[in-house]
Amino acid sequence: MTVKQRNPRRPAGNGKPVPRSADSSRTEVVETPSKYRIDWRRIVSRLLLIIGIMATVYFTKKDSMMPFAKQKEEITKRSVDISCSEDYTEELRQFQGCTPRKCGRVVWDSVVRPSEASALLNIAQRGLTLGGSAGGASILDLHSGALSQGNAFINMYKLDAIKTVFNQDDFRIYSHIKNKIHQAIANHFGISQDGLYLTHPTFFSRITSAPPKTIHDEYWHPHVDKETYESFHYTSLLYLTDYGQDFEGGRFIFIDKDSNKTVEPRRGRVSAFTSGSENLHYVEPVTSGTRYAITVSFTCDPTHAITDPKLTT
Repeated sequence: MTVKQRNPRRPAGNGKPVPRSADSSRTEVVETPSKYRIDWRRIVSRLLLIIGIMATVYFTKKDSMMPFAKQKEEITKRSVDISCSEDYTEELRQFQGCTPRKCGRVVWDSVVRPSEASALLNIAQRGLTLGGSAGGASILDLHSGALSQGNAFINMYKLDAIKTVFNQDDFRIYSHIKNKIHQAIANHFGISQDGLYLTHPTFFSRITSAPPKTIHDEYWHPHVDKETYESFHYTSLLYLTDYGQDFEGGRFIFIDKDSNKTVEPRRGRVSAFTSGSENLHYVEPVTSGTRYAITVSFTCDPTHAITDPKLTT
């Protein structure tokens, strides 16, 4: 998932306002010769027609959903191979043996035990008592300390209360489960685990039906992980709550040419995929309840590797 941060390359309304001149109240009218006069009615009508066709195509495809993994299924392993995009072309020689040559997506309900997922859920819930977004999407990053608070982020490791919320066992459990996901991804995609590195951002997410307050709360936009973070090669999500029981909405959607494929969150379910544009995706808006997950991201580039988090005493 990816509570997913928006592509930083996309403008977010941060342009400076155009200053108005002191004489802006005056309107200059320029007569257009009749032979070059523009038929605005025709242009507008055609634009409306085009928009109508695009909307029809979009919503028709949006409603065309095929389940890849249902919540009520217990899936030992389910995978599909997809042709790799050209996003990795320049990296094939640089990171030989790691850069995806075999692309696709995979779901396991067998990598993480339900008890382990419950332990991570407890860690996330305790950590988020220290903050929480004013909108519907909150994040907790044990590596950087980033924690949503109101309409911004704080470093939770600077809070005095941090030592009363977490203990060393929490971090050992976190690292143990991360390592299991790391190994599963390396084995499935046929790459060396030693050449695959945990990368930033890796974080817990909590999503509710509260309306967005900032751009960081708008997690539902279609996106490609590698366009947002160029260092990404493999993305995984571990779900900590159940679709249809703990929350409604919030399914993970892969956007494919034929039809969209859905992954319904299930506690302990791991969903992993190559991070390029072959796996364009989004998360449905949560309509009720609370959805918890953890995004665990991997790179082939050692310069973007991050270490396991530690609680300093």
